[in-house]
Amino acid sequence: MRGLWADLADLVLPADCAGCRGRHAVLRHGFCPDCVTALGVLRPRPVRPTPAPPGLPPCVALGPYAGPLREALLAYKEHGRHGLARPLGALLAEVVVAAVGGVRPLELVPVPDTAAAARARYGDHLDRLARHCANRLRRGGWPARVHRPLRALPRPDSVTLDSAGRAAAAEAAFRPRSGASGGRRRTDGAPVVVLLDDIVTTGVTLAAAARVLTASGRPPGVAAVLAATEKRHQL
Repeated sequence: MRGLWADLADLVLPADCAGCRGRHAVLRHGFCPDCVTALGVLRPRPVRPTPAPPGLPPCVALGPYAGPLREALLAYKEHGRHGLARPLGALLAEVVVAAVGGVRPLELVPVPDTAAAARARYGDHLDRLARHCANRLRRGGWPARVHRPLRALPRPDSVTLDSAGRAAAAEAAFRPRSGASGGRRRTDGAPVVVLLDDIVTTGVTLAAAARVLTASGRPPGVAAVLAATEKRHQL
């Protein structure tokens, strides 16, 4: 999976790098050579909030929410640079590989955007990442599909909330989609359910989504994210 940057075409028009915001004549899928190098040295590792909310599955992140990774996520989510979905989705695939281990059938479940957030971002940003992630995994020989059994209910912007407010908002944030209840137990041949998000902060959003999935018969085995805030306790 580490061949990501070798197979991305260079752009020939000057543009701002998504990782450092510098202007460069040549970018590789939105990133300058220095930021490509900085992202390329990141290695997925387990992360865990302190304290961890109930129901949070084991979580693996590519790196801290800092530097080029942070800037790229902001450019993708908040500044409409949808072309970053491909390289970020490929990086997310590396996290999934590290989280799951050996090749297994995978069911990728992105944490859904609210309808308001999806409208503001011209589409569900995690759904785009998940589809590129699945494509990358399949190219690497992993049977992977994206499934969307969750729907997000309206909730306040998490940046305006303290930790208690985040927990309260997350608790009522998700519901199963109509007809999405699995009602089945996982067996050795069943796909591993991987919960996907872009950033883990307190873990309450992932935990709330995981509890709804578990109640509907799809308990997630792991959660894979691109970035973890720096006040995480790493295992």
